[in-house]
Amino acid sequence: MNCRAFSTFVCATLVICSALLPHARAQETALPKVAGLSWMAGSWEGTTGKASIEEHWTPVAGGTLFGVSRTIVEGKTVAFEFLRIETRADGIFYVAQPNGRPPTDFKLTRLEGTEVVFENPQHDFPQRIIYRKNADGTLDARAEGERDGKLSGQDFHFRPHRKD
Repeated sequence: MNCRAFSTFVCATLVICSALLPHARAQETALPKVAGLSWMAGSWEGTTGKASIEEHWTPVAGGTLFGVSRTIVEGKTVAFEFLRIETRADGIFYVAQPNGRPPTDFKLTRLEGTEVVFENPQHDFPQRIIYRKNADGTLDARAEGERDGKLSGQDFHFRPHRKD
C-alpha cells in the first residue's frame, strides 16, 4: 500500500469510527445502571395473613445493593432470605438465597422509573421478581410465574419501617 492509499485508509477509518462513536455512547447510556434502583434502599415492613415480613436494602454502592428479609409468624422466624442486586458484565442481576440455599439469579429485563422486573425463565418458581415504589412511599414486590401450567403470583405490600 502506498503512502497516499494508506492516508486515505486512515482517514476513512477515522470518519467511520467518529460516526459510530456517538451511537456506541448512546447504547452505553441506554443500558440500565444499578444506581437507577436507589429507590429500593431502606427498611420495609408489611403483613400477609398472620405473617409479618421485613425487608431491608442497603444504599447503592460499588455496583450493588444488599438485602435481607425475614418472615415472622406468632413470634417465630419461619423464613429468611439473603438478597443482592449486582452489576455484571452481562447485566444487572437480582440474586436470591431463600433460607440460605444456593443462589438463584434473575436478570434485570426492565427498569422504568420506580418499577423493575427481573427474570429467570428456567427457574421453577418464581420466574419473575417485580418491585415498584408507589407515589405514597410504599413498596410493592411480586414473585410470579407458572406453576402447574397456570400463572401464579405472590404479592407483598411494604410501608417504610417504623422507628421504635
